[in-house]
Amino acid sequence: MAKPLLPDELWAIIQPLLPLHVPGPKGGRPRLDDRKTLTGILFVLKTGIAWEDLPAEMGCGSGMTCWRRLRDWQADGTWRRIHAELLRRLDEAGRIDWSRAAIDSSSVRAVFGGPTPAPIPRIVANPAASTM
Repeated sequence: MAKPLLPDELWAIIQPLLPLHVPGPKGGRPRLDDRKTLTGILFVLKTGIAWEDLPAEMGCGSGMTCWRRLRDWQADGTWRRIHAELLRRLDEAGRIDWSRAAIDSSSVRAVFGGPTPAPIPRIVANPAASTM
């Protein structure tokens, strides 16, 4: 049997970090369970398939439902909270080797910016051609 994408132990950590859903006043379709949706998100991210190709047999709803939930959780900081909590637990368990961590300064924002670069002079290959 295949290993589950979202085992019970991991779900127990993630579930309290997910935002509570408040149904709209107009009603509408019942919201798909967060665990099923998260399983669909993990499946798409792990396999690389297109959202619309998410197999209906998995019971994870449509790819669009999973994509929207992914988008909403990214916008409200849910993924950041999940990531921080999982890192904290891994660190407490001694499962992270921080000596192997690296920070790439090209991906770190310069808060106050750097000096204004000088304008790059235009190079003309054939000076005689540019005067015509």
